[in-house]
Amino acid sequence: MAVRRRYKSLAAAGIATAMTLTLASCSGGPGGSDDVTLKLVAADYGDNAANSSKHYWDGVVRAFEAKHPNIKVDVDVYSWEDVDKEVEKRVEAGNAPDMAQIGAYADYAAEGKLYSADDLLSISTQADFTPGLADAGEYHRVQYGLPFGASTRRLFYNKKLFAQAGIDNPPKTWSDIKQDAQLLKNAGVKTPFALPLGPEETQAETMIWMLSGGGGYTDSIGKYTIDSRQNVRTFKWVKDNLVTPGLTGGDPAKLNRQAGFDAFADGKVGMLNGHPTLMQQAKAKGVDYGTVALPGINGPAKSTMGVADWMMGFKQHGHRAEIGKFLDFVYDKDNVLKFSGDYGLLPVTVSASQGMLAEDKYKKLHSFLRQLPDAEFYPADKTSWPLVSKTVKAEMGGAVGSGGDPQQVLTDIENTANEADSATR
Repeated sequence: MAVRRRYKSLAAAGIATAMTLTLASCSGGPGGSDDVTLKLVAADYGDNAANSSKHYWDGVVRAFEAKHPNIKVDVDVYSWEDVDKEVEKRVEAGNAPDMAQIGAYADYAAEGKLYSADDLLSISTQADFTPGLADAGEYHRVQYGLPFGASTRRLFYNKKLFAQAGIDNPPKTWSDIKQDAQLLKNAGVKTPFALPLGPEETQAETMIWMLSGGGGYTDSIGKYTIDSRQNVRTFKWVKDNLVTPGLTGGDPAKLNRQAGFDAFADGKVGMLNGHPTLMQQAKAKGVDYGTVALPGINGPAKSTMGVADWMMGFKQHGHRAEIGKFLDFVYDKDNVLKFSGDYGLLPVTVSASQGMLAEDKYKKLHSFLRQLPDAEFYPADKTSWPLVSKTVKAEMGGAVGSGGDPQQVLTDIENTANEADSATR
């Protein structure tokens, strides 16, 4: 889950050749020439059959079709492990869905396969997107990716373990993290600070630390800056002050994000960086936790990481007007707020964000939501990003481990990134 959660697919298998159907009838009537069936492939944000995203889409489609009886919408829901691959398979087979809600859009935009937001959406719908998310959906300054689910990152801490270690306040700086982690270790906590640099979502943990140290993957004009002075300083600090002293409870390269979340929910982790869905997991296990803004070098970090998943419309079957009508409905305030509330995510529109901030039942999401306008996102507009992300997953865990050299690893990744970026221009 960009917001990446990997669960067993709840969708039917073997739909690789499904096509969008345009229904026509010479006799007119209910099967008249204007009747269209749209195909949507979507990701599953649930963790069991009872809360599968299929139920959300069933409700949205029923309500939409009641208002637009000539437009039918057929939704296939796949796990995050399978959904991107399923869309890729259909596109390569020449049977692209009309819409896809997946993790990346840039490759399809670069190949000219997508409608732009201007092609599809009303002005009021476009204007309602949170600006930073709309910007993150641009390829060559044209928006093709429509943000769907979003999250930001904060530092989670276990209040019970902190109290047992004699820690009165959560950390605000890196020095605080080091000191608190040592106190937790002294109190018998096996994993004072969980550092998931295993292959599941290394690129996220890496970006969180880059931002907290004043760096990032790219600069303000989109040039890769992976081996910048700030990033090198950050990971040397992580290696020397957290990993080498044994404050991460083991080799970060072997810890995946979900395993870290599970351990926190089991009350075995003192601190870790997390997104809103961890709140639901911790609450279900009865863990008394708190969250704070990401600690930085001398105080809270100036920005945090934001993650968004993307909706997009494919041109292949030419149903621009019908896709636009459906997506205008999908991005209605009530629909966005329901989806976000159901799955512990952040609304991607201003109207739904204001609605969430106005309701006390979403109070624990408010601190995450207030960070969203200023959050920084993966450079998803770069077609080189998938390769860079894959390289980060393979190498960053080793950079901070025994014998690792953060400077060399970051430089190697930078070289790979620049070569890939040049090749895709």
